[in-house]
Amino acid sequence: MAKDTSSGYKVIADNRQARYRYSILETYEAGLELQGTEVKSIRQGRVNLRDGYALIRGNEAWLHNVHISPYNIASQYFNHDPLRNRKLLLHRKEISKLVGKVEQQGLTLVPLKLYLKNGWVKVSIGLAKGKKLHDKRESLKRKQQDREIARVMKSY
Repeated sequence: MAKDTSSGYKVIADNRQARYRYSILETYEAGLELQGTEVKSIRQGRVNLRDGYALIRGNEAWLHNVHISPYNIASQYFNHDPLRNRKLLLHRKEISKLVGKVEQQGLTLVPLKLYLKNGWVKVSIGLAKGKKLHDKRESLKRKQQDREIARVMKSY
């Protein structure tokens, strides 16, 4: 859980697998409609974004398959379902833009980061296009080359 004091937000969870599987075209910041125990669990860092995705139904955006572990101090009666669908809080214009791009171009919405910003839980959603196998290999090669260049530069 790294803290970035310059911009005032604290990253809780990061979906590194999304950048490997997809090429991210645009990013959007959205709020989440959460229950009380979910917020407490998120503050403890008990979130998994790996298999998450977002869908637009009607004029609402929903976050699916994001696992927020139950808050272990609360009783089972007050706790939440870990895999429930959560509503994304976006402006209507943003949702209408996303509907056009997702339906016409065949793109997907993937959660990239979950963070606290001024006390509010926010999620960064990426408009993504799936990578092919050769694209994944190319990005791995580029990553390895960057590491080697950094290692050589560090020695000088």
